[in-house]
Amino acid sequence: MTASGRRLSVQTATVLAALALNPQSWLYGLEIAAATGLKSGSLYPILIRLAERGMLESQWLEPGIPGRPPRHAYRITAAGKAALRAAAAARPALSPKESLA
Repeated sequence: MTASGRRLSVQTATVLAALALNPQSWLYGLEIAAATGLKSGSLYPILIRLAERGMLESQWLEPGIPGRPPRHAYRITAAGKAALRAAAAARPALSPKESLA
């Protein structure tokens, strides 16, 4: 459960799990979408909500290619890792197919 007392949705837990695979790395939204299979209409509200709750850090990163705009990147925080562990303990194991349903 989160600090608000609500359980994480399967989609939210999936986003946190994708970011927890390499917690020191910054990932762009498109990379997270590719890792989770979530569409942008679901993914970006989750990312914003997690950042507001302190479970993710976010920052604008300058592009490696001149002329491109900065991009928003995310990485998991200690609070996000704790929420993911709590969600995993509270939820029975799901098959990969069920985890994105």
